[in-house]
Amino acid sequence: MERTLLLVDDEENITSALVRLLRRDGYRILRANSGTEGLDLLSQNEVGVIISDQRMPGMTGVEFLGKVREQFPDTVRIVLSGYTELNSVTDAINRGAVYKFFTKPWDDDLLRANVEEAFLRYEMKMENQRLTRELQKANEELQNINHQLEERVEEKTREVMHNLNILKVSQEVLEGLPVAVVGVGDDGLVAVANRRARQLFYPEGSGLLLGEAAAAVLPQQLMTCMSNLSQECQHSTLGDGRQVRCWCYPMGENSFSKGLVMVIDVYAS
Repeated sequence: MERTLLLVDDEENITSALVRLLRRDGYRILRANSGTEGLDLLSQNEVGVIISDQRMPGMTGVEFLGKVREQFPDTVRIVLSGYTELNSVTDAINRGAVYKFFTKPWDDDLLRANVEEAFLRYEMKMENQRLTRELQKANEELQNINHQLEERVEEKTREVMHNLNILKVSQEVLEGLPVAVVGVGDDGLVAVANRRARQLFYPEGSGLLLGEAAAAVLPQQLMTCMSNLSQECQHSTLGDGRQVRCWCYPMGENSFSKGLVMVIDVYAS
């Protein structure tokens, strides 16, 4: 960050002396011979530190720095004054218009050290503002991300609820079918069985069917139908003499499911 210093004094010899003293520290130095000219320079340049004389015609240093505080509050303001002007300068310090003051004649080393300190103070303020802006930007981005996540969660929730309703309807339709439907996974276990299937294989309600091994609960004739994997109607006679028609469909055509579905219809011989 370039360090720009503004010197305001109506006496040319004072500003020249200050320039000779402070230019060795690498500052970009601007000069004004009145408060009005100083305000004009401030409107056109980014100034970090201001050194102003107190006794100037038209506008005193305290009045000038008071205006600077209102219009350019980030600047660090230093005033040069005599002992006779101490009361007005002290009041300006108490109001925050002036950071420090030095009496004439000033101590060169002390002034240089305080100007360096003033720039450090200004740069720290600028850095804090930069970090604050970045933090605000990060918070805004985080809020946007959270908002997007909330929208996605709501969308996924609606999708899940929709799918759940479809599943409930499908389950209700499956339970109401007049034929038996049995789904067997690739592990050989019964994964789907509607009410008609349970009634067909456990007429007294003494079994679960779901989760059981298909080979253990289904008649051999139906297991043979399953092994054929034919979607065409197959006729079989169960061990108790009941005549059935069955259709077998492999799963996975429209989903990630594996195994097969068998539809069984009992009819009178």
